[in-house]
Amino acid sequence: MLWSLIKILLFVAAIAGATFGAGYLMETGSSVVITVANTEFVIGPLMMVLLAVALLVGVWLLLKVMGLLIATFKFLNGDETAISRYFDRNREKRGYEALSEGMLALASGEGRVAMAKAAKAEKYLNKPELTNLLSAQAAEMTGDKRKAEEVYKRLLQDDKTRFVGVRGIMKQKLAEGDTETALLLAEKAFAIKPKHEETQDTLLRLQASKEDWGGARKTLGAKLKTGTLPRDVHRRRDAVLALSEARNALAAGDTAKANEAAIEANRLSPDLVPAAVMAARVYTEMGKLRPAARVIKKAWEANPHPDLAAAFAAIAPDETPEARLKRFRALTKLKPTHPETRMLLTELNIAAKDFPAARKALGDLVETDPTARSLTIMAAIERGEGSDDTVVRGWLTKALTASRGPQWVCDNCHSVHSEWAPVCHNCESFDSLSWVVPSEGEVAMPASTEMLPLIVGALEDKVENPVDEPVVEAEILPESEPAPEEPEVVADGEVVALGGDEKPVN
Repeated sequence: MLWSLIKILLFVAAIAGATFGAGYLMETGSSVVITVANTEFVIGPLMMVLLAVALLVGVWLLLKVMGLLIATFKFLNGDETAISRYFDRNREKRGYEALSEGMLALASGEGRVAMAKAAKAEKYLNKPELTNLLSAQAAEMTGDKRKAEEVYKRLLQDDKTRFVGVRGIMKQKLAEGDTETALLLAEKAFAIKPKHEETQDTLLRLQASKEDWGGARKTLGAKLKTGTLPRDVHRRRDAVLALSEARNALAAGDTAKANEAAIEANRLSPDLVPAAVMAARVYTEMGKLRPAARVIKKAWEANPHPDLAAAFAAIAPDETPEARLKRFRALTKLKPTHPETRMLLTELNIAAKDFPAARKALGDLVETDPTARSLTIMAAIERGEGSDDTVVRGWLTKALTASRGPQWVCDNCHSVHSEWAPVCHNCESFDSLSWVVPSEGEVAMPASTEMLPLIVGALEDKVENPVDEPVVEAEILPESEPAPEEPEVVADGEVVALGGDEKPVN
C-alpha cells in the first residue's frame, strides 16, 4: 500500500517537473536559427529538446539495426550468435522431449517406439552418452543384437561411457554363452570401475566357473575392501576358493601346496565339511592325529556328515570294531540326538555285531524320520538278529520309496549333487550347495511302488505263510521270468546278502 502511494507521488512529481521545464523553456524566448541552402529554420527551445530526443532515438535504432545485420552475417557464417542460440535452444528442447518420450517408451516395453524416439533425440541433441544408451537398450528390447553391439562399441570411444559399453557387450556375450570373451570384458570393466558390485559378482562367477581360483580370491578381496561383502561371508567364500585351490594342486601333484591350502581353508571356515575332511586327512598323513580329530569334531558339532565319520575312521583304520566304537564316543556325544549321529552309532554297533545295542541306538528313527539309509540299517539289524527274510525284504522295499535324506542341494536352482562342488553344475552359482533334505526326491518313483511291501511281505508278518494260503510272490513273478537278484544290506564293514552267506567288504 505504501509503495503504491510512493509510486503515484513520484509519477505526479515527474509530470510536474516536465511541465515546469517546458514552461520555463517557452518563457525564455530564445531560439535557434539553422540555415540550410539559404533557408533559415527557427527552432524554439521546446522543439529543440524534442529534436534532440528524436535524434537520440534514431541513433539507438540505427545501432540496433546494425547489430542485427552483423548478427545475421555471423549466423550465416556459422558463428554463435543470439539467433543461433535461439535455434539451438529450440532444437535442444525438442531433443530432450524426444529423449524423455523414448525413455517412457522403453519403460513401458515399446522397443520400436523407443528406437524411433532415440533416433529423433540423436538428431536434435549432441549428447551421444544419452542417446546411444537409449538406442542400445531399445535395440536389445527389440532383439536387434547387432544394432545394440554397434551402439555399445560407439560408447567405447568416450571415457565417460566406456564402462557402459564394456558392460553392455559383456552381458551380450554372457547371453550368447561366450564365457571366454565375457571373462576378458569383465576384467576390463572391473579395471575401470573396481567398486561396481554387479561387475565384481559377474567376474567372480566367471573366474570360479573357469577354475581361476587365484583370480577369484583377488576379486573376493576387492569385494571386502569396497564393503560389498560382509566379513563372515568373505571368510566362508575364501575358504571355498582355498579348498578348490587345494584340490587342483593335489590333482597336479603339488602335495605341499595342496596341504597348505587345505589347512588354510579349514582355518577360514571350520564348519565347511569338505575342507574339514581334507584337512583331517592332511593331518593324518602327517602323523598329527590329535589335530585331525579336533578338526573333525569341530565340523561335526556344526554339521554332522557321513564324510566326517569316514575321515574320523581313517585316523585309525586298523582298529577293531569294539575299539572303534569306543573311540567314536568322543564324536557321537557332541550331537547325540542328531539323525546322523544315531545312524552312525547304529552302524558301529552292527559292525561290532551288537544288534540289540544297534536297535536301541537307532530308536524310533525309522518312524519319525524314515530315509533309505535308516530303513536299510533296520533291515541289517533284522538280518543280524535272525529275522525272517520276508521281514528283511519288507524293510528294503520300503526303503525304495523313502527319502534319501540330506544331500548336497543348490540353494539357487535346487538341483541335487552327488558330491560337494564349489560351483553348481546346473546354474553355475558359486558357493550355493548346502547339506539339506531336497524338497523333492532325486528319483521320482511311480505310485505303484507303495504296494511293494504288500507284494514282498508285510513287516509285521514274521512267520511263514500257511501251506493252504497262496504266496503273493508266486502270483506276481511268472515262471518264465528269471528270479530277481537277492537284495543286499550294506552295513559298516560288511555286506549281508539276504538268502545267502555273509561276505566281507574289501
